Amino acid sequence: MKTLSKYIVIVALALLWVNANAQKIKTLEGDLSVLKNETSINIEFTYDNISVGKFAKEEDYVEKKKAEYNAKEPGRGDSWAKSWVNDREARYQPKFIDLFTSTSNMSVNKSAKYTLIFKTKSIEPGYNIAGGMMIGGRKNASLDAEVWIVETADRSKKIAIISVDNAPGGVFGGYDYDTGTRIAESYAISGKKLGKYIK
Repeated sequence: MKTLSKYIVIVALALLWVNANAQKIKTLEGDLSVLKNETSINIEFTYDNISVGKFAKEEDYVEKKKAEYNAKEPGRGDSWAKSWVNDREARYQPKFIDLFTSTSNMSVNKSAKYTLIFKTKSIEPGYNIAGGMMIGGRKNASLDAEVWIVETADRSKKIAIISVDNAPGGVFGGYDYDTGTRIAESYAISGKKLGKYIK
């Protein structure tokens, strides 16, 4: 039994390592060297034209999930739909900012010379069914985004564009049954890796 437990832990750690290293960040255009001496940056987020899972349009995904939850329990879908949007400011953005600032050594300041705009393009919400350690019982969340670095005083002046692809989201031990928890981890990983990349 001890050997089996040890094996499960090793497999779980290996999967986390693979997922963490599957994320790709690269500069598509511009030059990040202008940030070399900057100690602060403004950070903003946009969520325009997001695809979610197999859905090309976020609103189609939200309507489907809302209807499914309301069919099981009246009102539950409406609450879920509100959380889907509210989680952005309540959970995703703080996670991103916290990890970004700690790895980039930059503070967040609305009047900083440059602004980082994190444009979410697609979200895979993943899933975690009770007993998620079993094969097929869970799938990590992930997200793709484009990051624009612009001058705060003149947003039309783009300094750089960076792609963030396949940022994984899941909680060690599998206690991430809530969609928002998994997605928040994708933003946390994005903030951490992007902070290191820019540094």
